[in-house]
Amino acid sequence: MAGIKKLRRIQLGKETTAGLAVAATTKWRGTGTLEDKREAYFPDEDIGFIVPVNRAFFPFTQGQLDLDEVPATFEQLPHILAMGVDGVVSGTKDGIGTGYVYTYAFPTTTVKTPKTYTIEGGDNEQVEQMAYTFAESFKLSGKRKEPIMMSATLIGSDVSVLSGGFTAAATLPTVEEILFQKANLYIDLISGTIGTTEIGCTLYEFSLDVTTGFQALYAASGSLGYCKIIASTPELKLHLVFEHNASSIAQKAAWRSLTPKLIRIKSEGSALATAGTYTNKTLIIDLAGMWEKFDKLGEDNGNDIIEADFRVAYDATAAKYAEIKVVNELASLP
Repeated sequence: MAGIKKLRRIQLGKETTAGLAVAATTKWRGTGTLEDKREAYFPDEDIGFIVPVNRAFFPFTQGQLDLDEVPATFEQLPHILAMGVDGVVSGTKDGIGTGYVYTYAFPTTTVKTPKTYTIEGGDNEQVEQMAYTFAESFKLSGKRKEPIMMSATLIGSDVSVLSGGFTAAATLPTVEEILFQKANLYIDLISGTIGTTEIGCTLYEFSLDVTTGFQALYAASGSLGYCKIIASTPELKLHLVFEHNASSIAQKAAWRSLTPKLIRIKSEGSALATAGTYTNKTLIIDLAGMWEKFDKLGEDNGNDIIEADFRVAYDATAAKYAEIKVVNELASLP
């Protein structure tokens, strides 16, 4: 029988020991396919043949899974953040409420460690497995009348055939989409409190591109896969599309004066069963930095718009860099 597209799956399992494969516990509610990135090496030889003679080997192994862009959810976005920012897989209970808070603070003066996962992927014909998986990059984006979207590039140490097929016990999680229309934009002075000054009915689109800084290190270690994950400088790029109005004009003036800013994008979902500090499921993106560029005026259905790039950087006055927070009702990630 041929492989059937509709029978593809991606399943995730949190590793107890980094690099030691585990059975999957949950299904990813999105799309993507595993890619074996090993490269065959064919050495040059002077052996008296005018044609190639079979000889090849694999000097290293590596796998990659590009998680396609799908609607971000309060329940599954933390998997990407755990693999790409900080290895938080259990929420902090929100007081007397039923909410759990997952906080992913990007590193400033100390190194963070990602939570590694084992990934299962394939279809009804063959299932492959990739262990020691972390997020090399991810993206969050949103635009009017659409959900906020998430995507990621995941790197693993090897791709191999999983005998026995998919882990049958992996469950299909219940998820709730994070909606752009429910989002609020806040922009504050660096000396102020982030999330104070709302810029209403102005934001048309945003995209946050994150290079996590986590990298696979290959060194002599008795294995073809990488021997550890190292942390270098993360890079965050925020792109915003505004209505051209008094609010965006004020931000353009801040760009010209090189005035640092605090930006918050917050989107709430359904009400939590019991409110604590948070009343609803919530996504909060907090960023410090400076405007890097404002484009010339554009147009959308006769309305003038302007696009801008925000350079995310640590600010000593605010003592802030970047943090993403998700509130859901899961005590821990499945």
